[in-house]
Amino acid sequence: MFVTGRLVLVVGLGVVPIVVLAILGAPAWIVLLGWIVLCAVLVLADVLLAASPARVTVSRSVPGRVRRDESAIARVSLHNRGERALHGLVRDAWQPTAGAPAERLAVEIPAGERRSIDVALRPRRRGELTSAFVALRSRGPLGLAGRQGRHDVRGAIRVLPAFTSRRHLPSRLARLRELDGNTSVQVRGQGTEFDSLREYVRGDDVRSIDWRATARAGTTMLRTWRPERDRHVVILVDTGRTAAARVGDGTRLDASYESALLLAALAQRAGDHVHLLLVDRVVRARVTGVDGAALLPALSDAMAPIHARLVDTDWGAAFASIRTVTTRPSLVVVLTAQDAPESARGFLGAFPAASRATTILVGSTTDASIAATARVRDSREDVYLAAAAERALRDARAVADAVRRAGGEPLAADPDDLPPRIADRYLELKAAGRL
Repeated sequence: MFVTGRLVLVVGLGVVPIVVLAILGAPAWIVLLGWIVLCAVLVLADVLLAASPARVTVSRSVPGRVRRDESAIARVSLHNRGERALHGLVRDAWQPTAGAPAERLAVEIPAGERRSIDVALRPRRRGELTSAFVALRSRGPLGLAGRQGRHDVRGAIRVLPAFTSRRHLPSRLARLRELDGNTSVQVRGQGTEFDSLREYVRGDDVRSIDWRATARAGTTMLRTWRPERDRHVVILVDTGRTAAARVGDGTRLDASYESALLLAALAQRAGDHVHLLLVDRVVRARVTGVDGAALLPALSDAMAPIHARLVDTDWGAAFASIRTVTTRPSLVVVLTAQDAPESARGFLGAFPAASRATTILVGSTTDASIAATARVRDSREDVYLAAAAERALRDARAVADAVRRAGGEPLAADPDDLPPRIADRYLELKAAGRL
């Protein structure tokens, strides 16, 4: 049961006769008591005449997935199985980060009919967001009070990373097509990937003769081969405590996800095999063996529920996990935040040795405001802040130099610039024949 603001107004109207009778010398308490009893009777009648929320069947239609900060519609269907028309309000109890409207939605359902209401969602947080129940209020004909009920109908929606860096994808794909055009003439020779058929000439290896093609052509045809074009790209994302730091409007982990998705989309179009590992103390998610159009949905699904944990990453186990997805990676991209020599010791100590066939990129998200702070010296407080900023920048350069000495390639940029920079470096490696 609930009461509305209209009841307060009705009860307040009783003040007028009480004041009048008090002036005339009549016993005002009798009028007050009578008025309260009358209001109580009206409330009871309103409740009894209201349609029962228990006679309403509630069902949901919720999209399975949506990207963060994008709009989605969750539909609530109501079937009034009672004998009275229902006039009331509906509230869908989504989590605050789902972005559902705070106000209750008005609904009118004649007896025996169905109605649907659309709840606009705009999620602000990754992961699985849920609504545990739908609350329904049914007003009486006088609008003074009514009945309310709760229907435990669970709704859930998986919120994927925003992938705002996909705006950089068309320009990088155009460069990739240009690159493919410039390298379309393949050097034929020993390899494992079929290239073409040609006529047999004296001195060719007879083991490469294609007998079926020979039968069709009427002359001896030979298969030619070329080295494999597709390579393996392993993306290792640090989900430890350094990834929880906020940079701009999000966390460093969010920026790492943007970089990983853009690189994966580009590598997938290039025909490379992409593997993803999300690691801190343990491997929290792994995507491997997925190619083609299914790759990006699989990566987004794996990233969606994973948030940074306030623990130090076990870098020995993290780098060892690379061997569990492929034994011959051509490119390893480590997305982390190593900008202090003291905290980067474990990372640098476990850093794998790079080889001619393997390139290791270390992508780090930086805060552009630090460099700006280092240039301001207008007051004494600004001087202290500038000194701290200079120290932070110097430490970051020291870690980057250590990564270079270990055989890796450091890349540092703010959250908006890091994804395209990593994608550009990938294309440079392709153009140079290192990938």
